[in-house]
Amino acid sequence: FGAMLGKLIELSGAAHTITYRLIDLMGLKNVQFAILITGFLVGLPMMYNASFLVLIPLIYTFSTTAKMPLLYLGIPLSASLSVAHAYLPPHPAPTYVSLIYEANINQVLLLGLIPVIPACLLAGIFLSKFFKKVDVSPPEDLHEEIEFKKEELPGFGRSILAVVTPVVLMLLGAASDLVLGPSPAKAELVASGYSNLTEYYHLMFLEGGKSENIAGILAGIVSVFKFFSDANIALMIAVFVGILTLGLRRGRKMDDVMKQLGKAVGAIAMIILIIAAGGAFSQVLKDSQVNEYITGIAEGIHFNPLILAFSVAAVLRLAVGSATVATMTAAPIMLPIAVQSGISPELMVLATGSGSLMFSHFNDIGFWMFKEYYNVSIKQTFLIWTVMESIVAVVGLATVLLLNVLGV
Repeated sequence: FGAMLGKLIELSGAAHTITYRLIDLMGLKNVQFAILITGFLVGLPMMYNASFLVLIPLIYTFSTTAKMPLLYLGIPLSASLSVAHAYLPPHPAPTYVSLIYEANINQVLLLGLIPVIPACLLAGIFLSKFFKKVDVSPPEDLHEEIEFKKEELPGFGRSILAVVTPVVLMLLGAASDLVLGPSPAKAELVASGYSNLTEYYHLMFLEGGKSENIAGILAGIVSVFKFFSDANIALMIAVFVGILTLGLRRGRKMDDVMKQLGKAVGAIAMIILIIAAGGAFSQVLKDSQVNEYITGIAEGIHFNPLILAFSVAAVLRLAVGSATVATMTAAPIMLPIAVQSGISPELMVLATGSGSLMFSHFNDIGFWMFKEYYNVSIKQTFLIWTVMESIVAVVGLATVLLLNVLGV
């Protein structure tokens, strides 16, 4: 669904509209902040590779037309996309790990928004200042700009609607949890002696008079919020919204829209294989009891579980390259320790995701994408990309440790 939504955003010119409007609002002097915001908004519902490919033409365009250094614009974009990819659902790794740790996925999204600002500022704005004078230009064979006439671009409201739809829906679930407390699953209700969610709210929060009717209304509202805040449902609805607002309402035929969405799904086939391979590798580690062996070693070291989850994910990232695989492999290994320690599962998700960004090098697809699209040397890629990813990772860990001290 993220790939489909990305294709709609790309072909409709919605990403161009969002960026141009933000620059109009913030001014050319603040173009880095406009790119940070755009990258974050577009990167929320999309995989890193897909969102990078959607937005990189804009970076090329601004660099050439505004006579601004390519890396000065490109580093903030890559930083914001990495932040969304590692920290936040509905990206595959945070979503999958939330299920492993039995964390509340909506609370993961809410807590994951906390380290976003410091991570973007340090890894995007601050780091780019050291490479502002590096003279690089877009590679000729990769720079194929899609030109849109002003009248062809969709409006700002229409452009941003499809982008933020999944985030808004998921935050509704988090809001209901904050107001009413996390509602138990059906099995938990039965185990606790409640016959249904209405009875749960009636006995937990209300008493006397017509309170049972109010409890029924609350149960209904929460059920609706839970349904629409599910990551799969939220993204599916966003795709429907995008098809309508960025496709059909702008004169495109359904057949043409469907063909493009089909191409988008085909384009992420390798990513799906990576995710599947990561899950299979995780199962191999579990069946061979590698996770129990590492757990035994970790218990002997007496590490903070959050730091240990970060470290295991970082080592796996160094070994396998893919942040998604590193996150999905580290979670089953850390699950016994997480359960035993009583640490917040939402914080464990963020700690594991943060560790998966450390030590990016030759075996990471993102490493080579950065090198090729920004036309830099391997040494420069290490100095920029690897350092940028590590900054995002460390900021995530520091935030998680702070939240744990505060009792979140």
